[in-house]
Amino acid sequence: MSRPIQAQIHVEALRHNLARARQSSPDARVWAVVKANAYGHGIERVYEGLRGADGFALLDLTEASALRALGWRGPILLLEGVFEQRDLELCSRLDLWHVVHCSEQIDMLAVHKTHAPHRVFLKMNSGMNRLGFKPDQFRAAWHRLNALPQVDEISLMTHFSDADGAKGVAQQLAAFNTATQDLPGERSVSNSAAVLRHMGPQAAASLRSDWIRPGVLLYGASPDFPEHSAAHWGLQPAMTLRSRIVGVQQLAAGDSVGYGSAFTAAQPMRIGVVACGYADGYLRASAGTSGRGTPVLVDGVRTCLVGRVSMDLITVDLTPVPAAGMGSEVTLWGRASNGTLLPIDEVAQAGGSVGYELMCALAARVPVELA
Repeated sequence: MSRPIQAQIHVEALRHNLARARQSSPDARVWAVVKANAYGHGIERVYEGLRGADGFALLDLTEASALRALGWRGPILLLEGVFEQRDLELCSRLDLWHVVHCSEQIDMLAVHKTHAPHRVFLKMNSGMNRLGFKPDQFRAAWHRLNALPQVDEISLMTHFSDADGAKGVAQQLAAFNTATQDLPGERSVSNSAAVLRHMGPQAAASLRSDWIRPGVLLYGASPDFPEHSAAHWGLQPAMTLRSRIVGVQQLAAGDSVGYGSAFTAAQPMRIGVVACGYADGYLRASAGTSGRGTPVLVDGVRTCLVGRVSMDLITVDLTPVPAAGMGSEVTLWGRASNGTLLPIDEVAQAGGSVGYELMCALAARVPVELA
């Protein structure tokens, strides 16, 4: 028998979450963001669940090629654009749309030889201060692009830094709308947090755009946890990570557990040893040192880690599950076989991280199947 850890990708959950994004923005087309190998889920595994989107957005040319090989003939957008001159040749060959966020990318286009002009998204730095032209530079960049025969339609975009918090989107949106006033082209502004928190029937007309860019919401995690859970937003987990108990130990009061003796039993207790560790993508920071460690489900019952996470194993408190033993199912995140849900956001928070990181960190050695 192979090691019992396994991840499942829930195709119907992906479809549900995509529909949830459309519900918030019924008049917009949807970029399904599948960067980082679909947030760790695998592009080839999420394709069936997300092919109802209007386009796919990602970073990597190899992943764009994989989407075309899967049969996708619709739009694909490179969210960071091209990194060197020869990337434009593959954009031409694969019919990829791409973001332009700096003058160097305009220079590359200006010397690119192509029969078919490129569809580009000109990006504004409206306050995120990562990629994009500042508002006072944006119009000049647009005119440079518009003068190039290598460029077809120019769309306009920005990215919100605080859509998930109290600061909101108003300041960046005002900067974007002012700088793009009267410029033609489709617009794209909203990420997952903006789609869920700021759109819908009561959304300001200034926020509505031609394309939305949901990412993490498609995979069933909340973009503004812990203020709101995934369940609050009506999202379903697209990934479950399960393993089994491969050993049981009986502790006496005063016995310690794991490297560094980080956990000491205050009273007699049973612990289960689970085939999962940081080499599988589980957060090493998810230590159980106080008796109230990172939550897990054993046979669908909530309990927690005790002791440090090691490379291949974790240890969990079996006190709430006295019937559990060798072979019992352990759900690290997602949905247990009995239907009980352990949100990935809760697991990540306990380890000082976010659900995005856990998804993306799933190790290659973990077998994955579609469910």
